[in-house]
Amino acid sequence: MLARCNHLQSLDSLREYVNQTICNHEQLEIGAFQMTERILVRGERPCGIYFCVHGPRQVKMTAIWETDSNTILFYGASGERFFRTRLTEAPKLMELVA
Repeated sequence: MLARCNHLQSLDSLREYVNQTICNHEQLEIGAFQMTERILVRGERPCGIYFCVHGPRQVKMTAIWETDSNTILFYGASGERFFRTRLTEAPKLMELVA
């Protein structure tokens, strides 16, 4: 598992980065498969976003952006974590919820 720092200032750039990272790892064509997302809530406060790429044969690859540590954790089709990215700059989650 590798870690690196990135600047992602918009939700669109965050989505694109997550989709590209998952597709590259799983050797999928970028943009060929649907990606869904959900806001994660701890207590009553948003704390991250869950991303899921729906691949071939109902295979799912996921990523979780955890806002408290500003880290994206990537999980492959087997459910094993394969990558971690620490963001030095990211969109504000509260702005995304509003």
